[in-house]
Amino acid sequence: MTRLSAVAIVEPPDCAALQKVFMSNPASRLAVVICSAGRPDCLADLVPFLDNQSRPADRVIFSVPGPEHIGFDPAPRFGHGTRAEVIHPPKGLPRQRNAGLDALAGDADIVVFFDDDFLPSRHALAGIELAFAARGDVGGMTGHLIADGINGPGFDHTEAAEMVARWDSDHPEPTEGRVLRRNLAGLYGCNMAYRVSSIGDARFDEALPLYGWQEDIDFAARISGARIKTDAFAGVHRGAKSGRETAGQRLGYSQIANTWYLWRKGTMTARFALRLATRNMAANHLRMLRPEPWIDRRARAIGNWRALFDVARGRADPGRILTL
Repeated sequence: MTRLSAVAIVEPPDCAALQKVFMSNPASRLAVVICSAGRPDCLADLVPFLDNQSRPADRVIFSVPGPEHIGFDPAPRFGHGTRAEVIHPPKGLPRQRNAGLDALAGDADIVVFFDDDFLPSRHALAGIELAFAARGDVGGMTGHLIADGINGPGFDHTEAAEMVARWDSDHPEPTEGRVLRRNLAGLYGCNMAYRVSSIGDARFDEALPLYGWQEDIDFAARISGARIKTDAFAGVHRGAKSGRETAGQRLGYSQIANTWYLWRKGTMTARFALRLATRNMAANHLRMLRPEPWIDRRARAIGNWRALFDVARGRADPGRILTL
């Protein structure tokens, strides 16, 4: 999953204007979808942050491959009228996200996707609702990351919770926030929200198996409406390493094959795909001699080269990781 660049910064309107915009729009039905596999501890840590929202979710759907992947019944842990449920689709992030969308069955105006290791600020859902109410042209948005542990060793729960608490202390009221970037190529999958009417029949591409590397970019490129980054909502992406990389060759293969596939599909520009693939391949090779303890750089590099050979022979396919 990749954070993306784009354009301008726009200041929010004054509070009176914000109140007028919010009050002129009927209450939204807001659902949160959490996909997870093999990390019940992360889900247990996340639940209090979802239940403590100043604007409670109407529905929270936990999409996991089987009961052992969550290990508890979330329904009794939510108050405020939130309906919490668990569904069991086949394993694979695109499949699990799609199952969450299908489970909504039109019973939502806004759908929010949080990773299982993302801790949202207290006003995250309220800010999302305000931001959509104020900007009718926006179909999807990603929020402000207080911190992101994905490219480092990650943050434990205590560290992440403390950072969120400091943010909430400094931001005691929900607002529609600012548009930090507009015309994004995609949204960051750990914290993204969509207007359901902008999704329509679009679904995550299940040809991208397992963790579905770049599935968030592909999906966001196919919705209607503007795609923005905003500080209307915030949180910490812990970057938990458990359950994330069990076969470095698979991820290395995906780093090349998935970008190739999405470029040919038309949801990723050639320039962006080339930059993304070469950046990851260079990192794998340059850091191979002194790799990070949590990354198998050598295996990723091997996967990169296997994908390149397949591209050259016209045989590159994201699904080949299932046989590596």
